[in-house]
Amino acid sequence: MGGFFGVVSKQDCIHDIFYGTDYHSHLGTKRGGIAVFKPEGFERVIHSIENDQFRSKFDSDIESLHARSGIGVISDYDDQPLLIRSHLGNYAIVTVGAVKNAEELARRAFQTRRLHFSEMSGGEINPTELVATLINEEESFGAGIARAQDEIQGSCSLLLLTEKGIYVARDKLGRTPVVIGRRNDSIAVALETCAFPNLSFAVEKYLGPGEIVFLTADGFERRKPPEEKMQICGFLWVYYGYPASSYEGINVEWVRNRCGAFLARRNPIDIDFVAGLPDSGIGHGLGYAAEAGVPFKRPFVKYSPTWARSFMPQNQAVRDLIAKMKLIPIRELIEGKKFLFCEDSIVRGTQLKETIRRLYEAGALEVHMRPACPPLVYGCKFLNFSTSKSEWDLAARRAIRELEGETVADLSAYTRPGTPAYQAMEERIRSRLNLTTLKYQLLEDLIAAIGLPKGKICTYCWDGVDKPPPG
Repeated sequence: MGGFFGVVSKQDCIHDIFYGTDYHSHLGTKRGGIAVFKPEGFERVIHSIENDQFRSKFDSDIESLHARSGIGVISDYDDQPLLIRSHLGNYAIVTVGAVKNAEELARRAFQTRRLHFSEMSGGEINPTELVATLINEEESFGAGIARAQDEIQGSCSLLLLTEKGIYVARDKLGRTPVVIGRRNDSIAVALETCAFPNLSFAVEKYLGPGEIVFLTADGFERRKPPEEKMQICGFLWVYYGYPASSYEGINVEWVRNRCGAFLARRNPIDIDFVAGLPDSGIGHGLGYAAEAGVPFKRPFVKYSPTWARSFMPQNQAVRDLIAKMKLIPIRELIEGKKFLFCEDSIVRGTQLKETIRRLYEAGALEVHMRPACPPLVYGCKFLNFSTSKSEWDLAARRAIRELEGETVADLSAYTRPGTPAYQAMEERIRSRLNLTTLKYQLLEDLIAAIGLPKGKICTYCWDGVDKPPPG
């Protein structure tokens, strides 16, 4: 997915940019970048962070980047920030999201304006460069950003650093969050509010869908009002978001505790204790344990000093190895016990199957699982959330293919709990993972745990609804 952080200040702010960007590292580990504006012009640094943490790669660059304004990015896709020279002036730009119609937009530019684009490995168009090209078609930054928002299919939130300040835009349907913070004579912008407290910024404003603002050290001005319709990604609260962050004023850890509580109410079960698969399952597991009145324990712990997040590497074998090496079972807590663990979701299920096998090897009598969200039946088409190239990689779709083959006329029955199709899919996944029981979270309970109306939350990956309700 990726994340960004920016600051404009009356003082040197490079350390704010450095640490604020670092607080977005959980959103991607492919590229990291910083751009600043200094009296002598723009300066940029980009590093690969696939095998090292953001801080370790940029620590030596900080002394040369002292400035009063700048932007940073964690990118899971392309090299950013880009430095652009245009009729609007020189600027630096970073984007977060997914431009799903990039090829169509590029083809149109080739035909009508004889433009060219840098080509990434694999022959793909650099999406951030494409967004900059759309912006440059207009006579002002505000108009250009609005045009880009209108033409992009998918999503695109961005920061655009100029000599005078930073333009900030949230994607048109608000699928990703953007929030402004203030500290004395400094203004910051982030995707994750967890970047604010330790830098002494206080939340000042959550941008609305499609809203565009311009930041200076004195404050911010709205350049485009927010749209009425919103489709913020529900998976942010389930998995991708950091526990200390809030979106639309709703804290991630609070939602995860509530998700666990709903799971406990729906399917009471006789167990010795509850666990949460580290790290994103812990908040859900704590909520389950509190509601069910059973102990919460850690039958496996994560060795985090050297092992990266397992979903990041492109190679499945490497992901599986990391998943195995970083989780260490504790036999003394597992042997002879019946327990239930919560997890944010079941995506492919390949790593999960290995984890469950190891629990039985350590002596577990029963292993029950409660995912915090419904089955992922559809691949996300609005954000770059997964490295999977096909929807058939999803555990739910694989189960559906085993039941019906690859040609399925109507998937909707597999998104409705209680239907024979749904029950057969759930049982097929349970059997493949060798779980004692498996019960998914109901979508209505997940929506209730978040606390926003369903019409304001994107639930496409669970129910296939890809448009906000009318009105």
